[in-house]
Amino acid sequence: MEPKIEWLGHASFRISTGKGIIYIDPWKTSGAPKADLILITHSHYDHLSEDDISRLKKANTIIMGTRDVVEKVPEAVAMIPGSKKNISGIKVEAVPAYNPEKQFHPRENNWVGYVIDVDGFRIYHSGDTDVIAEMKELRNIDVALLPVGGTYTMSPEEAAQAVSMFSPRKAIPMHWGDIVGGKKDAKRFKKLASCEVEILEQVS
Repeated sequence: MEPKIEWLGHASFRISTGKGIIYIDPWKTSGAPKADLILITHSHYDHLSEDDISRLKKANTIIMGTRDVVEKVPEAVAMIPGSKKNISGIKVEAVPAYNPEKQFHPRENNWVGYVIDVDGFRIYHSGDTDVIAEMKELRNIDVALLPVGGTYTMSPEEAAQAVSMFSPRKAIPMHWGDIVGGKKDAKRFKKLASCEVEILEQVS
């Protein structure tokens, strides 16, 4: 069974798998169902929400995040680009995420995206990033979750360039509809991308 991917708005996703429920950057969530694994890409308020983590976690929830996340959520497991963990059969690899020429997400911060592998089904959540050379190293991505809102991350045109570098089977646009970017950006990305693009409706 393929994982079920639900967009919770902005860069926040819930991924339901046979091995557990994963949240990535939960923000403004309603809190149900509870999480088995929570992945945080960096400590900006729209990605690290301690209130959402508190709502979603249970006694045995595993939380992973960058070192600046661990400073605010001490029980989190620290991740840097290249870190790999296996959580009850869910394989997680942290990959680089940064702006090469903008100040919002500096490379030296070691902020991350994630590649999640569940029984060989591979999901890439890019984190807050622009097009970076490391994307060429991504392999066998079934679904790529990519920002398209511009300003702080990739524009639709840049996201289309990104997918041409690693050829995912499908892409889902994110980082639009709140703070920056709109549905027009998601549609523009769908028009330009060289792979299948699914624009998800936000769920609570």
